[in-house]
Amino acid sequence: MTTFTTQVAIVGAGIQGCAAARELALRGVDVLVLDSEYAGRHASGVNAGGVRTLGRHIAELPLALASKRLWTRIGELVDDDCGYRQSGQLKIATSAGTFEALRVRSDRIAESGLPHVERLLTPLEVRDLVPAFVGPITGAAYVVDDGSALPFRTTQAFRRKAESLGARFVEGASVHSASRVGGEWRLLTKNGHEIHANQVINCAGAWAASVGSMFGDKLPIQPNGSMQIVTTRLAPFLSPVVSVFGQALSIKQFDNGTVVIGGGHRSPVDLCTARAELTLSGLAQAARQASKFFPILMQATIARCWSGIEGFTPDGLPLIGVGSAPSVVHAAGFSAHGFQLGPAVGVVLADLVTTGNASIQISGLDPRRFRELSSESS
Repeated sequence: MTTFTTQVAIVGAGIQGCAAARELALRGVDVLVLDSEYAGRHASGVNAGGVRTLGRHIAELPLALASKRLWTRIGELVDDDCGYRQSGQLKIATSAGTFEALRVRSDRIAESGLPHVERLLTPLEVRDLVPAFVGPITGAAYVVDDGSALPFRTTQAFRRKAESLGARFVEGASVHSASRVGGEWRLLTKNGHEIHANQVINCAGAWAASVGSMFGDKLPIQPNGSMQIVTTRLAPFLSPVVSVFGQALSIKQFDNGTVVIGGGHRSPVDLCTARAELTLSGLAQAARQASKFFPILMQATIARCWSGIEGFTPDGLPLIGVGSAPSVVHAAGFSAHGFQLGPAVGVVLADLVTTGNASIQISGLDPRRFRELSSESS
C-alpha cells in the first residue's frame, strides 16, 4: 500500500480536474489527482471539441464567457495552443418558428445584461457563410469568436502544466471508499493506495454520483454515450461549426479536410466496464441528417466513429459547488457540453477550495438545487 498526503485530492483527471489541479498548483496548493484510468480517457478526451458560448443556458453563460476569455490565452496558460481556433459557431433555423425562438433568446440575453451577443443572420447572410448548406433557411444565430479545440490534446496540456507546477497525478487509481478521520479525508483506492487529504474535489464525470455517495451526497447524474463520426478528407467547404436548431446535429471541418459529425446521438454505456457501445441506427441517422443538409458529405466515407461516456443531469446543467460533507466540492454532470467550460471551472474550483467563494457567477449551478426541488415537491 502506498500512502499519499496532500492538501487537496481531486478525483477524476478530465479537463475539469486537470484545470483545477493547474490552478491550485499555481496558487501554491499541494494537489493530488486520482483517476481510475488516465487523464482524458472519457468525456474530456473524446468529445467533439466545441468551444462555444452559442446557445448556452443563461445560468451557465457567465461561466462560459469567463472561460472564453481564458481560451483566448490558452497557449499562455498551458504552453500549448491545443488546436484552438475561433472559426465561429452557427445555429441555423429552418422554419419561422425556430428563427423566432432564436430571436426570443437573443432578446433574453440582451435583457440579462451579460456581455454576450448572438448575432441574428438573414437567410442570405447564412447562404454566404455556408454555401454548401442545402435546405430551407429562415435565419441563424452566430457567434463569430466561438470555435473548437482538440479535446485529448487540451486535457493532456492542462495535466502537463499542472505537473510542471507541482501537482501529482496517480493513474489507474479508482477510489472506492472515503472516511473522515481526525479532521481530514481518508480515501482508499482499489489498487491499494491510501490518500489523506484536507479537502476533496469530485470531478469524476459519469462516475461522480458514485463518488458523491461516499460523501453523503446524492447527485442526480445518469451516464450516457455521446457518439461521433469522422469522415475521410474533403475539399474545404465549411468554416464555422454548424448546428441546426431542433436537430441532434453538429458539423465541423478540420483544416486537413476531415469532418466531425456529432451533436447528441446517444448510445448505451456500462460504468462497471467503462465501455460505451456504438449503435448503428444512431450512427446511420447522424450520417443521413448531415448528408441531408450538406450533400457534399456523400462524397466522403466514414473513417472512424466512437462514443464517449458522459454524465447527464435532469436539467442539462452541471453541478458545481460545495457538498453536504465538510471540505468537499463537486463539479460534474456537464451533460455533453463541459469541454469549453473547463478553464473557468478550474478557476472556480480553486476559488471554492482556497477562499470558499467563486469569483465567477455559478449560483444557478449549485448541486443543492435538486435537493431543494425535492423538498418542495414532497
